[in-house]
Amino acid sequence: MANPDHFVALTECHFMNEQSMEEMSYYPGFQRWWESVNGVMRAWADRDLAGGGEMPAPRAHALIEHMDKAGVDVCFALRESMMDVADYSTCMSTNGFIMKEIEPYKDRMYLECNCGPILRRGVDKAIWELEYLVKNANAKLCKVYAPEDGPLNDRRLWPFYEKACELDIALTIHTGMSYVVPQPSKFTHPDLLDDVCLDFPELKIIAYHMGWPHTEELIGLAGKHKNLYLSLSGIIGWLARAPYRGYHMIGTALQWVSEDKIVMGLDLPFDDMKKAVDYIRNFQIPEELREQYGYLEITEAMRAKWLGQNLAKLAKIKPTKRINKKETAKRGGAKGKPAKGKRKGGRR
Repeated sequence: MANPDHFVALTECHFMNEQSMEEMSYYPGFQRWWESVNGVMRAWADRDLAGGGEMPAPRAHALIEHMDKAGVDVCFALRESMMDVADYSTCMSTNGFIMKEIEPYKDRMYLECNCGPILRRGVDKAIWELEYLVKNANAKLCKVYAPEDGPLNDRRLWPFYEKACELDIALTIHTGMSYVVPQPSKFTHPDLLDDVCLDFPELKIIAYHMGWPHTEELIGLAGKHKNLYLSLSGIIGWLARAPYRGYHMIGTALQWVSEDKIVMGLDLPFDDMKKAVDYIRNFQIPEELREQYGYLEITEAMRAKWLGQNLAKLAKIKPTKRINKKETAKRGGAKGKPAKGKRKGGRR
């Protein structure tokens, strides 16, 4: 029986500025990017974007509605960059846009900033913005998205990693395949993190998407490095609809790392939130697989850590319930603007 009272927190909730996306839509790279999003959406969310279909608006008023429905206490809101889609002339949303969006929802939404592309804009400029956002905008996490920039172990990034250590802010890092055009996958192979972790043993890194399809390499690295954490962001949608993948993925991870090193994330359409969270609320590895593979039996304490306690510690927030499900049901969900129409934007 799932425990609905666990504190729940999700990273990587992408907001998009629809006006900005419309303004960049005439670039040839935009349509190629949008078509490539379909592959990961089919796997993670069981959706075919080519056939259209409605999704919640990628905005705060839609996010809070689904947070209440799913019993999620805290989300970390993140801009979508994708500057290479428009030849680095503009982006899909900015940190400033996110800050304005989350302002009405204090204590429920926090800034997960993205100061990239770090190398292309200049490391010194990215460092300035990171420090400003941590000290002035209460940024709790910082995303490093290398596919539009350069290899994670490019030593020109070392000053940025040093600043993250100084500010004591955890970095959320895309690992594994780059899912969209025109971005290469070679910049985010999990093995690149070995160099980073060796030189920065105090740097807290949350590796997104379990490094798929290089998941076992990432798991091994997380066993090696004390501050490398595994995130189910995005891929949680795939696991929820193909549960045996999750049994093996999470079961293997727990043979290398403690239950303190697995965290949740979203990176899905907001209406998939409840499915993703309920998957972990009810997660248990079948006894047959535990016997055959030596996997652990999943306890309620493990689920509580994955749902939010581990992430709260990394983001330095209190893991206290922000939502009362009975009160939410009485008021019919969160108040705010309704989502309108079909969404043309995407996510990675």
